[in-house]
This record gives sequence, C-alpha cells and structure tokens, in this order.
Amino acid sequence: MDAILSKGSLASLATVATVLQFLTGTVICNRYIRKKSTGDTSAFPFISGFLSCFMWLKYGVLTEESTLILVNFIGSALFFSYAVVFFIFCVNKREVIRQMMLISCIILSATFYTMFESDVEKSIRIIGLLCCCLAVLFFASPLTTLAHVIRTQNTDSLPFPIIVASFFVCFLWTAYGVMIGDRFIQVPNLLGGILAGIQLTLYVIYPKKKASASGPRYSPLVSENPIL
Repeated sequence: MDAILSKGSLASLATVATVLQFLTGTVICNRYIRKKSTGDTSAFPFISGFLSCFMWLKYGVLTEESTLILVNFIGSALFFSYAVVFFIFCVNKREVIRQMMLISCIILSATFYTMFESDVEKSIRIIGLLCCCLAVLFFASPLTTLAHVIRTQNTDSLPFPIIVASFFVCFLWTAYGVMIGDRFIQVPNLLGGILAGIQLTLYVIYPKKKASASGPRYSPLVSENPIL
C-alpha cells in the first residue's frame, strides 16, 4: 500500500512539475505577440518539444502508463500552440515549414509502424528507443548557445529558470522510471539531468557581472530574444 501511495505521489509531483515547465513557453509566446516578431530566435525548441511529447504520448499508450499519457497529451497541445504562434510572427516561415514537415514524417512513420507491427513488445522497444533519442535532443536544445556563452563568457543568453526546472523535472522522472522499472524513462531523464547540470555549471564558471554604477547599463539580450 505504501509503495502504491509513493508511486502515486511521485507521479502527481512529476506531472505537476512537468506541466509547469511546459507552461513557461507561454511567457515567451506572449513576448512574441507583444513585439509582433520572434526576433532572431529559433522554432526548434517548440517543434522538438512537440515531437518529443507526441512520441512519449504514443509510448504511454503502448505501455498503458496513464501518467505519461496525461503529461504528454498536455505537452503536445501546448507545444503545438507555441509553434503556431511562432509561425505567425516569424519572418522565415519557410524554415519553420521545413522543420514541421520533417517531424510530420517521423510521426507518420512511427504511427504506421505501430499500426502494422503485430509484436507489441517490439513496438514498445522501438518507440521507446526513439523517445530516448528525442528526449535527449529536447533537453540539450539550450546547448545550441553554448559556443556563444563560452566565446563571450556571458550566460545571459541561457534561460536559467528553464534549465533549473529541467534539472528537477529530470530528477523526478528518473526516480519514477526507477520505481516502475522502465529504463526508457530512466536513461533519457538521467542524461537530461546531467545536461542541465552542465549548463548550470556555466553560471558558476561565468557568473553574471554587476553593472557599474557610473558606467552605461545594457539590457541582457535574453530579455529581448528569450530562448526556450
């Protein structure tokens, strides 16, 4: 009984924390709407987030894991909405369409595979491996600014609150994966936590410098062009 309660409590905590993490995208989209532009930001975090959530939703359906189904149904809807907002206000719509067509091919291929594969266990393994790869890709998306951070020795372009949230969310899902004995949940979230930890160490290596009282003050680039 205690084990069931522990599993239920951990599942609820992981669900709430993950949905709150997903909702941070509304802040970014609100800025796009106010500015009527996405600036020089990329749609990749939103599009990769949608693909990752959709595939985890499919994995949850295959494994009949209700927690995964709930979280990733919400995540899929949110990230799709974010991608639509980005598309409306971006300049390079052709690039966004190209990325959407690419993930559509992946989704359709996975869907047809699960429809025609008679071995359910094999389907679970294949989709699970795909989810692992996509999850690591999603967690590592802020690392696209790593070269810029090292070159400028400035961490303003890294989304600190989102990275911290990712670290704790990955910890919760790793614990949940261990509890239900699912390595496809354990491994990518453990790697995601490590990647988030690496990004957090950049704040230690390159701490933010306080602006001089007598010198000019500049607004950080992240306030203008936040990166998810």
